[in-house]
Amino acid sequence: MPDFIPHTAGTSHAAIITGTKPALINWVAAIFAAIGTFLFGYDSGIISSVISTSYDEFQDYFGHPGADITGAIVSVFAGGAFFGALLAGYTADKIGRKRTIQLGALIAIIGCAIQAGAANAGMLIAGRAIAGLAIGVLSMIVPMYQAEISPPHVRGLMSGWTQMMISWGFFVANWIGYGCQYIHNQGQWRIPLAVQIIPAICLFFGMFLLPYSPRWLAKQGRPEDAKAALIRLHGGANRARTDVVEAEFAEMEMQIEWVGQGVLIRVTAERENLSTNFKDLFNTKPNLHRTLCGVLVQAMTQWTGVNVNNYYGPTIYNGLGYTGNTVLMIQGIYGAWGVVCTWTFITFIVDRLGRRRPLIIGSALLACCLAWQAGCSSAFATPGYSNSHTGIAGIASIFMFSWVFSWSFGPVSWIYQSEIFPTNLRALGTSASTASNWLNNVLISQVTPYGFDHISWRYFFVYMACNLSNCVVSYFLFPETKNKTLEEIGLLFGDNNVRVAPTDDAATLTEKEERKGEHRHLEAGQSAHDHAHHSEHEYGHEHEGEAVLQQM
Repeated sequence: MPDFIPHTAGTSHAAIITGTKPALINWVAAIFAAIGTFLFGYDSGIISSVISTSYDEFQDYFGHPGADITGAIVSVFAGGAFFGALLAGYTADKIGRKRTIQLGALIAIIGCAIQAGAANAGMLIAGRAIAGLAIGVLSMIVPMYQAEISPPHVRGLMSGWTQMMISWGFFVANWIGYGCQYIHNQGQWRIPLAVQIIPAICLFFGMFLLPYSPRWLAKQGRPEDAKAALIRLHGGANRARTDVVEAEFAEMEMQIEWVGQGVLIRVTAERENLSTNFKDLFNTKPNLHRTLCGVLVQAMTQWTGVNVNNYYGPTIYNGLGYTGNTVLMIQGIYGAWGVVCTWTFITFIVDRLGRRRPLIIGSALLACCLAWQAGCSSAFATPGYSNSHTGIAGIASIFMFSWVFSWSFGPVSWIYQSEIFPTNLRALGTSASTASNWLNNVLISQVTPYGFDHISWRYFFVYMACNLSNCVVSYFLFPETKNKTLEEIGLLFGDNNVRVAPTDDAATLTEKEERKGEHRHLEAGQSAHDHAHHSEHEYGHEHEGEAVLQQM
């Protein structure tokens, strides 16, 4: 099988692409789509306030539900999200990234409305399950859409808005949760649950105004529409640079149009290179490697212990000696802190430092934070113990944990899973990775109450050990992907059917046809050299739209 690699001389198409400044519409599309993950953060965050003892109206209306009911209210959301992530893996290719975002928003409207209007615990649980289905769809598709519309040199920042909006969702949820506790009727819990319908409606209708993913359009056999979407993402016909559009389109088309087993295969209108079989995620060594990276980075994110603090923050604060309204106040400040930390990382660091180092360093620092948190919590396990300084130190450990998480696994997990899969597997790979996140979320949400009940503060040591193992896995398994096009990333994983557009000075592509002394001929007896020459001729013939673009 031939390896197609870029020539080192001249100015590469990737260099042309990365030398441009993203247009306003590019930012708008990436950030607006992230309303989907705002819903993720809000729905995940608001439930901790609603089911808390501070919400006496909720407790009275549902008859002071026990641990089994409240546990179901929390965990069924993650269960629904698991299936939503799998659903999005199918719809992302079938109806497109943009329409899948709208599908998720529509499901969210239904689920959130059922929650807000719940007449009993069963109805509330059903609404949570439906909302979870929606969030599973959105948490999978939003970072994928962002990655596919982003230039490589700012892909970390644009895709990082997934985690940024999750943080904003938690922030808004915490403060709405804090304020609504002072309402002395059913609005105390119905209003915060109903608020989430507003962003879902905005997302559904707003996506009609935003572009489709050009890579999805190209995969559907709609090259002119794909090129039009690229022109729009580069600022429109009057501002888009022809050479940049053509370079990005070439990188896309070369990977989509040319695939196969050492033979030039012309992709038909049905786009035969699309995969709908999860087995394809493991059928080659490169695919197995990237699938392990995607699935593990999401599982490892959950086992950092982040959702122990997010979902059970009030329980932890109570254990540090804080009670009453102070608990929700701390939770609100914690949400604001997460927003600031995430924004700093995705704006100034991730596209400079990369993905790999934050995961390695972050794992080690998170383990230290959890040891610190365990030490502070252990003091309060002694009956009658009370020390405000130890309590403050415990809160500081939680805030330090949030800082490190926001500078590592929080944004990087979403960025990484969305950029490591090739075009034909991106939907399925991202779906499997996101499903891994939610599967582990379900497990953690179920075992955490028992962990606190049976081993108390020692439960933090479980996650400390997990973070140390995360550090080792990150070091040995994850390659660096920063500043590379989505097509070039395939070379990092050892793909041998990756075709990267040629440089300006190099008219031919390097071939590696000699394997084990056997000279392999392409079909019809054509030599590998003649085949590559024919490929270039066809490539040039198929991209004669440059003159048209220059006139736009």
